[in-house]
Amino acid sequence: MSSSSPTFSEIESHPFGQTHEVTNQVEPLVGYDAFTFDRALAAAVEREGAQWHAQALSRDGMALTQPDVIALAELANRHEPELATHNPRGERIDALSFHPAWHELLRRLRHEGLHALPFEPSARAGSMPARCAGYFLHGQLESGSLCPITMTFASIPVLRQEPDLFARLAHPLLSREHDSRDFPLEAGKHSMMIGMGMTEKQGGSDVRSNRTRAYATGAPGRGGAYRLVGHKWFFSAPQCDAHLVLARTQDEGGLSCFYVPRFRPDGRKNAVQVQRLKDKLGNRSNASSEVEFLDAYGVMIGDEGRGVPTIIEMANYTRLDCVIGSAALMRAALVQAIHHARHRTAFGAHLVDQPLMRNVLADLALESEAATLLFMRLAGAFEQSAAPGGSPQARAWRRIVTPAAKFWVCKRALEFTGEAMEVWGGNGYVETGPMARFYREAPVNSIWEGSGNVMCLDVLRAFEREQDAAQALLDDWKTSAGAHPALAGALASLVKMLTGDAAAREASARRIAQQVALCAQGVLMARHAPQDVADAFIDTRLGEARGETGRVYGTLPARFDHAAIVTRAFPV
Repeated sequence: MSSSSPTFSEIESHPFGQTHEVTNQVEPLVGYDAFTFDRALAAAVEREGAQWHAQALSRDGMALTQPDVIALAELANRHEPELATHNPRGERIDALSFHPAWHELLRRLRHEGLHALPFEPSARAGSMPARCAGYFLHGQLESGSLCPITMTFASIPVLRQEPDLFARLAHPLLSREHDSRDFPLEAGKHSMMIGMGMTEKQGGSDVRSNRTRAYATGAPGRGGAYRLVGHKWFFSAPQCDAHLVLARTQDEGGLSCFYVPRFRPDGRKNAVQVQRLKDKLGNRSNASSEVEFLDAYGVMIGDEGRGVPTIIEMANYTRLDCVIGSAALMRAALVQAIHHARHRTAFGAHLVDQPLMRNVLADLALESEAATLLFMRLAGAFEQSAAPGGSPQARAWRRIVTPAAKFWVCKRALEFTGEAMEVWGGNGYVETGPMARFYREAPVNSIWEGSGNVMCLDVLRAFEREQDAAQALLDDWKTSAGAHPALAGALASLVKMLTGDAAAREASARRIAQQVALCAQGVLMARHAPQDVADAFIDTRLGEARGETGRVYGTLPARFDHAAIVTRAFPV
């Protein structure tokens, strides 16, 4: 050994696992009121007539940020649902098991009435915005548990059109209790969830290509019993107590809609055979599946051959929830990014104090606030348009702006969550934190309930069918454009795009839908955000600065007060 080599006693020793002191790692973001500290949301709740629910939202907003509740999201996604096709005796059971965290998430969602609040007998004005605000808060915690809640919520307006059926289902549908038992309703189950099954292997979004058949077992038509033979390629939440599905009663006839329960009226398991659970991207807490109907029992709802219009009523609500879910992912990623930047140092300063990082955060904050204002205005419009004497503007927001918002906000969530993850750096890319889960979840809302092209074509169809309402909407928007030349120019551009020939409009459908969503957001920001915040959004999304900023977040012109925008977004 060289005489210059250190002896063992001269080598620095450390206790096991303590070679260094851990510094500059950000503590988890916990224990804040997710409602009160979201100024844009709180103001929108009051504006849309739901101030009476603000105290409950604040209570829930605080509860959802507690460490034990945050842990539920991680546990539910770490322990995936499992399908047991047979019991030990070899009998077919198709039983699904979930981690207790999943059931606790659903218990919380139902307790807050997020599956039925606007449809409860005691519902009051503002119930739809109140429900949507609560859904938005829960969406910042965990996304998978929202799926069966959304479908249950959206099924209620459809099922209410069937008085005899709804009379039997009203109590378990509206119940605020979560009953996790795989048990027949007729045998005393206290609450229920509804799923849906529309797409088949050969069609996807083209549901008119469906080939599942329905055969009457008695008097045919609305309210009649049928046996269904066929399949569904995506059968959302197979653990639900019933599903609404589409099937044909005639080879060349239109599709009809059917209520297909998990258990037959005699208590036997219905012949809906779960082939497998989907190995999907996104959340791992919820289950989606492939199924076959082997003479499954179903009841026709709506008129024969009118299944698509019947179930579209359900899809209108689920599309709104897609917008809210994406806005919730954006908000959750934003507050995590801001919190991280306030407590992480690099190159001698906190990230939030570095001009370029502030630019990124401010740009994200503008996007998030605009998405929040948009879904809350849609929530109000859904309620107003359903009321007697609903205004044409409310009908246009619901019918025209909703598909545009689903297209645009859901698309923006993908880039948004990726940018927010980048603020966290490598820590954001690992599954032990929330950012990777947000990012994996972001694509689904662009696909579910109609992909981007389907939404954009629906925007065109709505403009054609709702011309009076569309004109009323555009006229109303123009009243906000006087103080914002960029917004006025964007509205003029939209009108011009809508006056082209049919082929040109269809080829430009994405540009039109994008312009509708951006104009809607611009109008709402002009009306309800502080002037400097509204100016920053409108100038960079619709004005001359749009050419400077492009699609990359963090390219706001220096003339805007980036620090003030970040502080407004999350003052904690």
